[in-house]
Amino acid sequence: MSEERTTERDDLPASDEAGSAETVPVAEPQAEDVAVDGDSGSDAAPEPPEAAENVPAGKEGGSPELASDVPVQPSDESAEGGKEEVHEMTFTEHLNELRIRLVRCIIGAFVGFLICYGFAEQLFELLMKPLMDLLLPTGGALIYTGLPEAFFTHLKVAAIAGVFVASPYIFYQLWMFIAPGLYEGERKYMIPIAFFSALCFVLGALFGYYVVFPYGFQFFLGYATEFIKPMPSVKEYFSFSTSMLFAFGFIFELPLFMFFLSVMGIVTHKTLRKYRKFAILGNFVVAAILTPPDVVSQCLMAGPLCILYEIGIWVAYIFGKKPKEPEAEAAAS
Repeated sequence: MSEERTTERDDLPASDEAGSAETVPVAEPQAEDVAVDGDSGSDAAPEPPEAAENVPAGKEGGSPELASDVPVQPSDESAEGGKEEVHEMTFTEHLNELRIRLVRCIIGAFVGFLICYGFAEQLFELLMKPLMDLLLPTGGALIYTGLPEAFFTHLKVAAIAGVFVASPYIFYQLWMFIAPGLYEGERKYMIPIAFFSALCFVLGALFGYYVVFPYGFQFFLGYATEFIKPMPSVKEYFSFSTSMLFAFGFIFELPLFMFFLSVMGIVTHKTLRKYRKFAILGNFVVAAILTPPDVVSQCLMAGPLCILYEIGIWVAYIFGKKPKEPEAEAAAS
């Protein structure tokens, strides 16, 4: 036996002869030679070190030294402060979204026009009523100077009425255009805001019709004398009345606009109270631009604007985003 072992070592290369017996490589057992039994876990080959690098830190069996070298990407909740990740739309996608919303608004207004066109005569008489109540006792009346003027005025009245009828749907489309830029918790206000937008718009128009029109028309007709007879045309009256209705409809959106800004955290009730005096001045400036150049109409619009601003302050106080306390911020950090 000793001679055989000597012969085998003589066949090895010279470099292996210089080494000791412990440095002789031993062939690894083949997979079929390994017995599979209850103790096979001790005979199995160790896991390659590359697999350990894929084990995250804190998991059982993972190497903390290897796991610490792997960068951990923050989750969406930690990166966004617990808010849902929002897809960032490109400029082209925004334009496409705006086109879709505007087309839907036009379709809604057209459907409202078709509904109201059958009542165009009654709607026009209703629109003329505040002025006719003051003209009829004096023998006055509305006139039209162009042959198609009365016909086109009826069409315009039906179109304006259709916009008011479809206003909930139109405001819903406008607010949905803003929705992709909001978080999930802020989108839940979209449907209530759309409903109250239409409600405030209609209430503003009704306020202008029932409160402002009688006093404003009485003021204007007060300049009539024996030699100056008021003879307004249908076209001029329609243009003036509809512009006033839309102006009062939009100014009644002020509390809702302040509610939206306060929920977004852009303004607070303290900020609104701080700049109250500037807001009052701005209300009179806006009223002077939107109304005819007379004090009565300006005050009739600026007064409700100031009241609506105060309502908006209370709305921001109740529904606005509360600022974090310093102690809570320090504990969070």
